[in-house]
Amino acid sequence: MKAIRGAITVAHNTPEDIAEATTALLAEIAERNRLQPAEVVSAFFTLTQDLNADFPARAARAAGWDMPMLDTQELTVAGALARCLRILMHVDRDEPVQHVYMRGAVVLRPDLEPPR
Repeated sequence: MKAIRGAITVAHNTPEDIAEATTALLAEIAERNRLQPAEVVSAFFTLTQDLNADFPARAARAAGWDMPMLDTQELTVAGALARCLRILMHVDRDEPVQHVYMRGAVVLRPDLEPPR
């Protein structure tokens, strides 16, 4: 079993923007990892305190992701990146995985940015 980490910033605290960011992050994780749905075991989503308009898991389910999911709020830490949605996805595979940080969340792990 492997774990894939990812994060993305969300433009505004609206259900539409949270859904858009969630589906964009999941699509990029799937693409970079050549992920098959049967490999996904579970996913944990976290949102910073300034994002509370909807659940990322709702958007993931609407996009066809069928796995146990949990939404929770990040710790409130001074100076932390605002409007950030994070994921920890567990996958049943032996191959290496690529973590995905998008938009403003690239600052969290610039070392993981893929070469261009």
